[in-house]
Amino acid sequence: MGDWHPESPARLQAIADQLIRAQIHDLLEHREAPLAQLADLERNHSKTAIAIVRDNVPADGAENYPIDGDTSLNAYSWQAAQRAAGAAVAATDAVLDGEIHNAFCAVRPPGHHARPGESMGFCLFNNIAIAAKHALDARGLERVAIVDFDVHHGNGTEEAFDGDARVLMVSFFQHPFYPYSPALPITPNRVNVPVPAHSRGDVVRQLVLDQWLPALHAFKPQMIFISAGFDAHREDDVGGMGLVEADYAWMTQQIMEVARLYAQGRIVSCLEGGYNLSALGRSVVAHVKALAEI
Repeated sequence: MGDWHPESPARLQAIADQLIRAQIHDLLEHREAPLAQLADLERNHSKTAIAIVRDNVPADGAENYPIDGDTSLNAYSWQAAQRAAGAAVAATDAVLDGEIHNAFCAVRPPGHHARPGESMGFCLFNNIAIAAKHALDARGLERVAIVDFDVHHGNGTEEAFDGDARVLMVSFFQHPFYPYSPALPITPNRVNVPVPAHSRGDVVRQLVLDQWLPALHAFKPQMIFISAGFDAHREDDVGGMGLVEADYAWMTQQIMEVARLYAQGRIVSCLEGGYNLSALGRSVVAHVKALAEI
């Protein structure tokens, strides 16, 4: 979205570099992301929202087309957004078909701010919401959970499943902070917990134990989707929280235990935020090592 923008291609390179440095790159199965089908996108997004992205991609070399002050389209954005969503859908199918136990989708652009009718906040389409709706509507699951540990509130995901009894969303998010969502009360399908800036791992771990896990155990999801944002890391200046790699590994382990109990271990995780390149790469390594149990 421009050399100035923190949501840059260097993020995926940093992840790849750290996987190699940690000597786990070759222990993982790597798959290329397919393009999402239009029907996949339409399960979560209006035709108008899809058309705004598809029909406003500029010619190669032309100026970016602005969606909002933080989000713009370049010549490759439509294809990139299709691949990001396509990765989440393909990973969902691969897990449900028993080809793999779980998956981490290293994708750009991120998705959890994308509302059903509007792209925003670095996000064009909501990859996790698209994958969850694929699991429910195309693959016949009855209950799925979405866990979001990005520093920002996943407003698009919350809106996509508001009042949908088939989906439990649990998250924490720095508050007040972008996208300046109100702190809504906890409901049977929404446990999104606001936390103040500068909160560290001990605060997050306690809310996981006290609020996330009881809700997840009561819900008994058949599959778990993770919006894996790593911008709550203490080194990430985009956010203002104080998590470290060990906190991401611990949260992942807690989620995996719920998945083992109720979901045959089935988890699909998709990259959201994380903009300090070193912290991002190290945190993804911690997350992936926990998922792969290595």
